[in-house]
Amino acid sequence: MLNPFPDLLVLGFFAPTIVRVTVGTLFIYAGYIHWQKRESIGNIIFPIIGKGDWIAWGSILFHTAVGVMLVFGYYTQIAALLGGIGAFKGLWFAHRYREVFVYTRSTYILLAAICASLLLSGAGAFAFDLPL
Repeated sequence: MLNPFPDLLVLGFFAPTIVRVTVGTLFIYAGYIHWQKRESIGNIIFPIIGKGDWIAWGSILFHTAVGVMLVFGYYTQIAALLGGIGAFKGLWFAHRYREVFVYTRSTYILLAAICASLLLSGAGAFAFDLPL
């Protein structure tokens, strides 16, 4: 089938950039929501690790760091790997700990798929990353 806009194929290098910035923004937003709910997250009793404020701060640091790395394109493949692991964890525990995992399961499936795509395809334009 013919492409209706063949001139836009030149800009195909920016497609991973748009996806990368969008996923990074979602991770930063999750970190912000965790910052707002840090007291209630600190009071939740988790199996094996217990409870404490350090859990909330660790979650804030993780989501914000992964999000900033993805937005600015700094070591995108490492950030995508960590983000994919976080998305699978959110997919697994989203129903049980609603305050900690702010998105729905379908959102976590999409985040995991996009992180896997970024891991395999590269960072796109305006990124500092390891060469493929």
